Amino acid sequence: MAEFAWDTSRRAQLPDALRHRALERRPRAPSTAREVQRAARHHRAIFISDVHLGTRGCKAELLADFLGKNSCDTLFLVGDIVDGWRLKRRWFWPEAHDAVLAALLHKIDTGTRVVFVPGNHDEVFREYCGRSIAGVEILREAIHETADGRRLLVLHGDHFDAVIAYAKWLAHLGDWAYSLALELNEVCHFVRRNFGMNYWSLSAFLKQKVKNALEYICRFEDAVAREVRARGFDGVVCGHIHHAAIKRIGGILYLNDGDWVESCTALVEDAQGHLEILCWASSAKERIPASAQLDGAAEPVPA
Repeated sequence: MAEFAWDTSRRAQLPDALRHRALERRPRAPSTAREVQRAARHHRAIFISDVHLGTRGCKAELLADFLGKNSCDTLFLVGDIVDGWRLKRRWFWPEAHDAVLAALLHKIDTGTRVVFVPGNHDEVFREYCGRSIAGVEILREAIHETADGRRLLVLHGDHFDAVIAYAKWLAHLGDWAYSLALELNEVCHFVRRNFGMNYWSLSAFLKQKVKNALEYICRFEDAVAREVRARGFDGVVCGHIHHAAIKRIGGILYLNDGDWVESCTALVEDAQGHLEILCWASSAKERIPASAQLDGAAEPVPA
């Protein structure tokens, strides 16, 4: 898959899991009993976004653990899975990031449908929308119908962001500031881990405390809901703002699957069409779903 790297000079640096990967889907191998037992839960669909592989802030170990313990029929990668912006400036790809790619490829080989909707950080892959590469379907947008018949539009959401749309230089400046916050977050996480404390995101805490950030989130959510309503969908699944939520906005079901640099969250659907956010905390002895269950109008889930 070297031709899909950000420039030809990166060919030798592509992860081993992809360098020799055939462009066509491999034959699907049946799951073994051991693999089935290893999975903590099986879901009808899983949605993850904003992984930002290629950055130090990415919680790749946690994501690889999550993918290993949660199986599904369909896996949606809802943008910013790989951070092309950062990799253009500095190459960073430790073994943990390779493990995430290996886990994704394993899912494809064992029968999981994988759909990739590129975001703004991995926008280079938007040139290949409509194609299948290494068994991954690449789409600009996807439509998912839940088990109980609701039609959901699946998109990353960056085109609802005025900063991305009208001032990309400002978005890159914001990305630099955000990266600094994430590096401070890593220091905080290292100290807490040494004291036996659970994972806690400093950057997420600061974002929650900033009034302008909360106003931005509300404007983003409202803009997404308006378009989805106009297009006749029952709801939307998106990412981009790193703020996991399940709620209703003007009758539209708004679902944001969060991220894997701060909150470590995923959106999952079960066989009955029930949707919830799973928070995959780093040192928790057991994984407990967030209180994000749909019963009429659900409350937003803290990221």
